[in-house]
Amino acid sequence: MAEDLDTSKIKNWRSIITLIIFVVTNIVVLFPFTIPIYIPRWLYNATLDGLSALRVIPSRKLDPRYQDKQSLLVRFNFPLNFVTAPLAADLFLLAILAIGRKEVHDGTLGADNIIPIDIMAFFLTLAYIAISIDASGLIRWLAFKVLQKGGGVGHRLFFYLYAFFFGLGSFIGNDPIILSGTAFLAYMTRVSRNIVHPRAWIHSQFAVANIASAILVSSNPTNLVLAGAFNIKFIVYTANMIVPVVVTAIVIFPFLLYIIFADVSLIPFSIQMHELSDEAKARKPVNPNIPHARGNAEEEEEINNEHGKLLSLEEIMNPFLDKGGAAFGAVIMAATLITLLALNAASSSGHAHPVFWVTLPAAFIMFCWDLASGWLHRHETREIAAKGRREVEAARAEKERQDSKLNLQEQIDSPSARHERPDALGLSLRNSLWTSVDGGDISVGAPESSSHSEKRLADSEPFPKTAIPVATMTSPQEPYLSTSPEPLDMTPVNAIDEEKRTTGLRKEASSPQTLASLVTDLYQWLQETFPTVTAVVSHMPFPLIPFALSMFVLVQALVTKGWVPVFAYGWDRWVEKTGTVGAIGGMGFLSVILCNFAGTNIGTTILLSRVIQAWQEIHRINGIPISDRTFWASVYSMAIGVNYGAFSTAFSASLAGLLWRDILGRKHIRVGSIEFARVNLPIIAISMAVGCTVLVGQIYLVRKPTPYDA
Repeated sequence: MAEDLDTSKIKNWRSIITLIIFVVTNIVVLFPFTIPIYIPRWLYNATLDGLSALRVIPSRKLDPRYQDKQSLLVRFNFPLNFVTAPLAADLFLLAILAIGRKEVHDGTLGADNIIPIDIMAFFLTLAYIAISIDASGLIRWLAFKVLQKGGGVGHRLFFYLYAFFFGLGSFIGNDPIILSGTAFLAYMTRVSRNIVHPRAWIHSQFAVANIASAILVSSNPTNLVLAGAFNIKFIVYTANMIVPVVVTAIVIFPFLLYIIFADVSLIPFSIQMHELSDEAKARKPVNPNIPHARGNAEEEEEINNEHGKLLSLEEIMNPFLDKGGAAFGAVIMAATLITLLALNAASSSGHAHPVFWVTLPAAFIMFCWDLASGWLHRHETREIAAKGRREVEAARAEKERQDSKLNLQEQIDSPSARHERPDALGLSLRNSLWTSVDGGDISVGAPESSSHSEKRLADSEPFPKTAIPVATMTSPQEPYLSTSPEPLDMTPVNAIDEEKRTTGLRKEASSPQTLASLVTDLYQWLQETFPTVTAVVSHMPFPLIPFALSMFVLVQALVTKGWVPVFAYGWDRWVEKTGTVGAIGGMGFLSVILCNFAGTNIGTTILLSRVIQAWQEIHRINGIPISDRTFWASVYSMAIGVNYGAFSTAFSASLAGLLWRDILGRKHIRVGSIEFARVNLPIIAISMAVGCTVLVGQIYLVRKPTPYDA
């Protein structure tokens, strides 16, 4: 790296552009937006027609979205976010020749002990096992048992859930905890009568999940980057991190309970839950990974009323658990972690072989188990999906029918219908809506003539007292009301619905199949046949791959353009003036701040790891060694900062934060950016203060002031 320590490179215009692009990219990651792109309508239509001719998509003439022929331009919104912004930045730098083959190679295939491809393969394969365990229902079932153990005592339940999320997050990482734990807490706080706002529960869970992820290297991709950059064995990393992390978790709990969230509306002394009926308790839980498994309940529980709350209560008080899948997944995960630790500890350098050599076979075994389990139970899952789909379609049809009847009744009862249209049509329609009851038999009144109608309106009692509106009838042969000037249409509604359904099926069958329809059918078939595999793959953090690799290339561009050496010289000056304690405090502060402004905690780890590597090289060339105590103080304070920094001031401080926000949004819990920062600021301040203080004591006890030997 000696050639990369030349700081004079920063005067080159390409070097300046590289730094500007890096800063702008991280701002875009922090504040994503869309760019409107306009293309001529004729080109747009020609493209659609071409794809339709190739039977890739249906004809645009059959889709009402493509019927607008007024505008000459068609607008597309191109998203600039954490996936597209770093990739666009790399392409721009390649176009102006600011970076080349070396930066792309080192940023993807690796350099200086940081191997991005190995890190991504390791993390994704281990993530499959963890998410598969989550898909089995194990986390929700364990959370339900914790809920039962805590009972109705608010503070005790808060402690039990806090300890549960910390313990589980230590082993399987923060992403599965956020996937299931966030949804569980959203349901739990919703069905409670006296938890006014879920703030205390969801923010505490998010913080403790990220604190716990700092213990094991396998729990967070940031830990993988850091361990690889400095040849740290997994067991050594855990031995150095476990004490500061556990002490942080212990100390932060009373602050959360008695200071930050000290409000009975947030954490009541006694939690009052809605009661679940005996029938619901006895009902067999269904696999939520099967589409429409709960029928219309999934849509009804979105309505914030008593019935919706009871459905949400059933989701958490009668959870689904695939015992076989959960047990097998737990065994695979335990065996994988033990094997990783054993092989890593036995190697001389800490990474004799790529770590994904262990996780890839384990993930493949888990994948085969999920496939086999889905295939063996395919008849049952397909039947559940078909039954649920019929319930959803029937409920939607009924809702549309009720809405149309209500709209029609409102039009009839409106003043304009009574006064502005006193013609024969309006009177006939109004009179035809009434039925007379004679001896229990219901008869529909025929349309009257205009003269008779006017006479009826002139009477003081225009309708019989026993008359009832047709709109209140619930008979399956309820008449369908027509607004046409013809006599009342007596076709039963269910017959009309059946005719519409048959016509729609006939039309769908007559339309040619396309690639889009085949893909849709294939995905539905996979969901119903292999529900676990489909659910796991849909939750895999695939966007992490282009984001992380692009950020690796961007940071490598800063290295070759002289900016990382400049940062390293600045860090060296700081350490000279402040010593070991200053190194811990400074690196902890930098890592937390940069998590919010340097491409999430992954981008921060990449950048700061390169800075420390350049700092090592500076001292090697100068012949002035870094003390062992100061070097490891810097490394482990960065490890604390990049993990804790996930719950600081911005959602984009980590990909887990973006996932957490999206899950809450789907559960109708909106957490604004200002609220997120306001609530998290005292939590991150106390957590970093405790973690860094414990690390100072540990470093002075364990490490010596002798020169660091790489």
